[in-house]
Amino acid sequence: MLIDRLEQTRRLTFEEYLQLLTGFTPQLAEYAADKALRVREAVYQRDVYVRGLIEVSNYCKNDCLYCGIRRSNKSCDRYRLSKEDILFCCKEGYELGMRTFVLQGGEDPYFTDQVLVDIVSTIRKEYPDCAITLSLGERSRDSYEALFAAGANRYLLRHETADEKHYGVLHPKEMSFSNRMKCLKELKEIGFQTGCGLMVGSPGQTMETLAEDLFFIQEFQPQMCGVGPFIPHRDTPFRDSPAGSGELTCYLLSLVRLMHPTVLLPATTALGTLDKDGREKGLRAGANVVMPNLSPMAVRKKYELYNDKISTGEESAQSVKAIRKRIHDCGFDMVIARGDILEA
Repeated sequence: MLIDRLEQTRRLTFEEYLQLLTGFTPQLAEYAADKALRVREAVYQRDVYVRGLIEVSNYCKNDCLYCGIRRSNKSCDRYRLSKEDILFCCKEGYELGMRTFVLQGGEDPYFTDQVLVDIVSTIRKEYPDCAITLSLGERSRDSYEALFAAGANRYLLRHETADEKHYGVLHPKEMSFSNRMKCLKELKEIGFQTGCGLMVGSPGQTMETLAEDLFFIQEFQPQMCGVGPFIPHRDTPFRDSPAGSGELTCYLLSLVRLMHPTVLLPATTALGTLDKDGREKGLRAGANVVMPNLSPMAVRKKYELYNDKISTGEESAQSVKAIRKRIHDCGFDMVIARGDILEA
């Protein structure tokens, strides 16, 4: 069986990934999840790493067709956190036990290299035992190098799709597939723990494009990989497109875990938005990271990439006891640690 071979060799061909995808059944997904859990436990035991997510800005210069904070969305209530706001979030997160801070935002021109280097270097000085992850889109190599030198450890940049034609369906003409891939390559070369990722069920996606994604992840070997379902936003051209499948998303999580046993794999907010038990299902499929929200309560609903994003309640970092209980109830242990990638 291909699942067994993937577990043993960690490599398949594009055609074999396509076969696994076109042959998807609930039974096959359950089999893959069982295998993925064993592979995950061999490296990370039952540990789940918790990252404190800080959504720094919903301004964005880009106009991606699927995204609720795209520049042409005039209904978006824009905000931008100050350095003081961000540092307060870090302080609160540290007191709650977070040892990784994830600064995520749109491609906001306000956050120049000078501004970001100042923020990152201050966090590094005040929290030397913590990891700093950035998810701020495409920047120049010089910018990435400056941020790495300032103390950032990780960078998340979803590739969105490994198929150039499909990339064009999801993005405006001024954005290029080749530049996205160039940025990912440069991040790894600089020394960042680098994350890529995709949306399952995005408009124009086929089983062939998903097979290309899996083959790309296999070859790129990211330290982190975000796999979440597409969910439409009411103020985008894809408002009437159907949401992606949570079941297929979890199956892909299992396949990524089998090909890359050490990868840091989040159970995403989008999965929890699509299904109230989605993140628990993601953990049971091989994920080992959750990212509760540390952003100020007043702005959480404003960072709406898709409809009805959960932004208060048990996904918030302040509900750490509830998060710990939910993780424990599905058979895992929440740990206080930076949660760096481990060796197999």
